[in-house]
Amino acid sequence: MEKNGTSIIDDGKGVYMVLYTGKERPEFLEVGTGGHFKERDPNVPIHALGSTWVDGAMVVYIGKTGSSLKGRIRAYMRFGQGKRVSHWGGRYIWQMVGSRELLVCWRPIPGSTDPRSVEASLLKEFEKQYGKLPFANPVH
Repeated sequence: MEKNGTSIIDDGKGVYMVLYTGKERPEFLEVGTGGHFKERDPNVPIHALGSTWVDGAMVVYIGKTGSSLKGRIRAYMRFGQGKRVSHWGGRYIWQMVGSRELLVCWRPIPGSTDPRSVEASLLKEFEKQYGKLPFANPVH
C-alpha cells in the first residue's frame, strides 16, 4: 500500500469489500504476509483456504466499522504488511498469491444506520447466492 493510499477513503462509519478480479482460483501460500497479533499466527493450512474459496465470486471479504472507514481499511492493509495490528478478520486474504492486486471498495453509512446490520445483510445475500460466506469471512 502506498503511504497515502487511503487518503480518498471516507472517515466515517461504513462497510467495505475486498474484490478478486482474477479468472482462476488463486494459489495460496503456506505463510502469508499477515501480522501476528497477540502472538497468534494468522496463517491457516492451505487445505482450509481451498475449502473456503468461492468459485465465481468476485467478493472475497466483507468488513465493517462503526468509526472510521479510513482507519479500519488502513489497519487491514497494515496487518497485511506484517504489522502487529488489531485486524484479525479477513486474514485469509494475506495467504493469497497476488494479494497486493486485490481491490477495495467501500460504502459510507450515514445517519443512525448500524454498519453491522448492513454487513449482515450483505453477508446473508452473498450466502444466499453462493451457498457459503465470502472466502475470508469464514465462520470460526
